Amino acid sequence: MTTYSDKGVKPERGRFLNFHSVTFWVGNAKQAASFYCNKMGFEPLAYKGLETGSREVVSHVIKHGKIVFALVSALNPWNKEMGDHLAKHGDSVKDIAFEVEDCDYIVQKARERGATIVREPWVEQDKFGKVKFAILQTYGDTTHTLVEKINYTGRFLPGFEAPILMDPLLAKLPTCHLEVIDHIVGNQPDHEMASASDWYLKNLQFHRFWSVDDTQVHTEYSSLRSIVVANYEESIKMPINEPAPGKKKSQIQEYVDYNGGAGVQHIALKTQDIITTIRHLKERGMEFLAVPPTYYKQLRENLKSAKIRVKESIDVLEELRILVDYDEKGYLLQIFTKPVQDRPTLFLEVIQRHNHQGFGAGNFNALFKAFEEEQKLRGNLTDLGANGVMASM
Repeated sequence: MTTYSDKGVKPERGRFLNFHSVTFWVGNAKQAASFYCNKMGFEPLAYKGLETGSREVVSHVIKHGKIVFALVSALNPWNKEMGDHLAKHGDSVKDIAFEVEDCDYIVQKARERGATIVREPWVEQDKFGKVKFAILQTYGDTTHTLVEKINYTGRFLPGFEAPILMDPLLAKLPTCHLEVIDHIVGNQPDHEMASASDWYLKNLQFHRFWSVDDTQVHTEYSSLRSIVVANYEESIKMPINEPAPGKKKSQIQEYVDYNGGAGVQHIALKTQDIITTIRHLKERGMEFLAVPPTYYKQLRENLKSAKIRVKESIDVLEELRILVDYDEKGYLLQIFTKPVQDRPTLFLEVIQRHNHQGFGAGNFNALFKAFEEEQKLRGNLTDLGANGVMASM
């Protein structure tokens, strides 16, 4: 793997502060929000729909720590944009919103550099204050909404009200202690990673933070390349992946096939106590990928000569199938859910960091093997011909 220390020139204006929220376009927002609340420990935060005067779309906004998801569905049969998006991608991430300072400046710079502005800056307001927005086009059909709060004190954004109903069951379920979005990963078709990551460098003045290639991450069957881009303060990290040619279809290519092109592959959620978090998520019925027991046998051997000491019990990490990656300065713990919808596309990661800012490169091979087992069950670990095209079965 390669870590980059050059952040480039600090932008004179237009700071990116943090991930604001993630918007999903789904077939049934009410039921999708209920899934994340029941399985992942989110709680209802805000609502917009027919009862609040929204005649075209309904939005159920949910929150866990500082993580905010907005589940959005069309209300009318003539909503072609959302209908086409759903047919192509299934339930999926449509927008990643960033909270920013000086939205106008960011948009102006992005426009000068050739970015597609989906919607020019506009202001919305209610009794809690004003918010300025703009929307930029990034990879695939994914967009970035810029959110600049102008002394805004409301629970989410203008036009949203308190949830209509709080599920009494949620208070009885174990707490999951998720805190913030750590990073959000976008998968690209082969040979499109560089252009997708360059978009952030050029248009948003992000910088390269980390990367791996297929000589570093591969199994017998498949491999990937990845570039991570970040804002100057490194509070927003966006890994961009692409498949690399192998004997069989990689899980990146499987994603691209079922998603109908580029899109958000997974959202990593940070916790300070991954053991309690995963125990409680499993009690709630969340499903996770399982790496083989040989992973932990190898891990124990490797840690004997490591310069760091893992504080958590390896026996407990093995029981929960939590992965460990480390360098001479620190380590991270991570685990990945199975896809959170029927298509093998979007999934979630839970991550805990101990002075380690990587993305689990040491675990990629073990993870790929776990993904390949799942692909085999789905009938998607298919052979590729010499030219990388799927062979007939």
